[in-house]
Amino acid sequence: MIRFAANLHSLFTELPFLDRFAPAAEAGFAAVEFTFPYDVPADRISERLQRHGLKAAMLHLPAGDWAAGDRGLACQAERFDEFRATLEQGVAYARTIGADKLVMMAGIGSRQDPQAEASFRRAVAFAGERLEREGLCLLLKPLDPREIPGYFLTDFCHVADLVAELGVPHVKMLFDVYQRQIARGDVAMALRRRIKQIGHVQVAAVPDRGEPDDGELNYAYILRRLECLGYDGYIGCDYRPRGRSTLAGLGWMKPYLPRVRAIA
Repeated sequence: MIRFAANLHSLFTELPFLDRFAPAAEAGFAAVEFTFPYDVPADRISERLQRHGLKAAMLHLPAGDWAAGDRGLACQAERFDEFRATLEQGVAYARTIGADKLVMMAGIGSRQDPQAEASFRRAVAFAGERLEREGLCLLLKPLDPREIPGYFLTDFCHVADLVAELGVPHVKMLFDVYQRQIARGDVAMALRRRIKQIGHVQVAAVPDRGEPDDGELNYAYILRRLECLGYDGYIGCDYRPRGRSTLAGLGWMKPYLPRVRAIA
């Protein structure tokens, strides 16, 4: 069964943040996901989720000082104490809003730097153990090399191999189909090979990152493949609507939600 989660930092941005929950529910989304919602009190988000019958599918851990160029802290050994603080902040937030998956960004660094690699692995082990105690899942998300110049984690195979090496159910890969297509292509085969390591999926059109109804990828096929492979998690809609209204661009969802009236 296909279940979609609206990324509320990408969709319905024509509305104030707390006003995005209602149209997401009306459009037929079963859940929502968040990038960095930490400027809004968690209890206010929890209230909106309950009011509109939505599940919090996942959120990102704080990634440091974004304005100053931070894109996560995991690969930066000298900032491990800061990383631990962001982890606790994310855990507390997840408890309140009922999210069971947290994304850890790796930070700016080189995989050819042994210290950065060791720091990243230490952070994964530490965060994985911490989240396991809370009954939460840690998601590792590789990005295509052009998304964030200098980002540490751009190799999908490296991430999948690390998850397989750990072999624990509480550490998985976030498979962003858009990112994978740009970085390496071969999306359908990668899903088949790596489905056991995947804990969350996100979609967007390539190359414009708009609604997943145009561009290089046949999303009808990809979604069928995910069903056939037994993927039962949410599919995060982390795209940028091409028009002024998110709702007007949701026609691509109609085959999956035939009784939802809100979709044009």
